[in-house]
Amino acid sequence: MKLPIIAYGDPVLKRVATDIEPHEYPNLKTLIADMFETMYGAKGVGLAAPQVGLSMRLFVVDATPFSDDEPELDGFKKTFINARILEESGEEWPFNEGCLSIPEIREDVYRPANLVISYYDEDWKHHQQNFGGLAARIIQHEYDHIEGKLFTDKLSPLRKRLIEKKLNDISKGNISVDYKMKFPAAKKGR
Repeated sequence: MKLPIIAYGDPVLKRVATDIEPHEYPNLKTLIADMFETMYGAKGVGLAAPQVGLSMRLFVVDATPFSDDEPELDGFKKTFINARILEESGEEWPFNEGCLSIPEIREDVYRPANLVISYYDEDWKHHQQNFGGLAARIIQHEYDHIEGKLFTDKLSPLRKRLIEKKLNDISKGNISVDYKMKFPAAKKGR
């Protein structure tokens, strides 16, 4: 089932998400499947639980669309539960990022090239893995969501001022998207 994506301006996107336990969410696999379906429907490569209104440490990624640039990303589809980035390393490099919660805005964001992350998969198996390149980039972006951060938080004050009107329009629902969204500042009855 496709879920509505929470738009910029909603407090859930700025909240640090909480860990989850297997017994707390017996339908977790259904939620994960719904998140993948929602992400694919919006043509995304990652989606975090706060983006569907749930303040939990869960995100999904599928980097396959970038496999032309990095062939090892073909079939790179993962679920991250209770993730913790243990280390980031390497030179920071820019990449033009976007976000399903902030449609039609893309900006260059600098992030370290590599990371080490600890997480559980959808079967509650623990992993500690190293990732680099675009895989690391996508994971870092989604990880920021469970830490209550958005890619716009990484922009210079000048860049933020230049896009402020667009961000306000997004929060009010004054934007056209081809996927279902919830807008925090939209007028009732719209």
